[in-house]
Amino acid sequence: MALFDLPLPELERYLPELDEPADFDEFWSSTLASARSHDLALSVEPVDSGLTVIDAFDVTFAGFGGQPIKAWVTRPAGAVGDLPAVVELIGYGGGRGFAHERLAWAAAGYVHLVMDTRGQGSTWGAGGHTPDPAGSGPASPGVMTRGIHDPHEHYYRRLITDAVRAVDAVRALPGVDPARVTVAGISQGGGLALAVAGLADGLAAVMPDVPFLCHYPRALGITDAFPYGELVQYLAVHRDQEATVLRTMSYLDGVHFARRASAPALFSVALRDQTCPPSTVFAAYNHYAGLSPTRPATDIEVYAFNQHEGGQAHQLDRQLRWLRSLLAQRTVPASALA
Repeated sequence: MALFDLPLPELERYLPELDEPADFDEFWSSTLASARSHDLALSVEPVDSGLTVIDAFDVTFAGFGGQPIKAWVTRPAGAVGDLPAVVELIGYGGGRGFAHERLAWAAAGYVHLVMDTRGQGSTWGAGGHTPDPAGSGPASPGVMTRGIHDPHEHYYRRLITDAVRAVDAVRALPGVDPARVTVAGISQGGGLALAVAGLADGLAAVMPDVPFLCHYPRALGITDAFPYGELVQYLAVHRDQEATVLRTMSYLDGVHFARRASAPALFSVALRDQTCPPSTVFAAYNHYAGLSPTRPATDIEVYAFNQHEGGQAHQLDRQLRWLRSLLAQRTVPASALA
């Protein structure tokens, strides 16, 4: 795939106008207040994963509507004291799989929580274990148009809430330093990480890789690739609902969450990525922490010759070094936590 989006110098300056709803903050504060009215119902069960230097746990916590959400937690065996934690959010269509699949963060000395994705886990990987009990009106395949007529009913309201509660859950685990929690993810996971960055206080860092779920008006204008293509497909049939679709998605846009973030961030972008076009990623990056009184340290790794696979192991190497350096230099006061 050749370059198809704006030239890099223009991407670095790209600050699109926002379509943010006036009640965006109230919408999300009431959503999270409702979720937190339910007990976290945290369950932590040791599992025999076959690993000897990593301890693994099957975790359940209450997400949106108090509904049970599964996760794996891994940590270095025998570690003492309160460790920093990384909450990982999964890409589109994937599930948590097996406890032994993602070991880099635990091997690096972190508590690692990987959240299962409600109603997904059947497109790639080793599967998921969390259903989505909510219904849906007419929708195209996938989850992009589930509840598309009303942001209160949309699938991503539930999933974003789950992701925020995953941070609550990891902070409640024994042996975790609640002031040193980082959120990370690739593609859909990166978009969810941005949402959490805008909604959860006191995060140590945010690492969104080639993030999905950002700057929907631009995405719909320059790519037909799925999952954005699900919205295109829906609108090709429901020709009179563009305004409704864009209004609903404006409550779920990673750019709007990114503006509210305050934690240091390391992004990545791939310039030949049609799934998450570069301009949609730079829209979130360039607006990141725009509402914060002081702009935190941010950086973005640019992979000029890659498509949606992005940096893969190269980016993980960068993250491991970046986060280690950041946590060595920076302490988040406990009073900053929600």
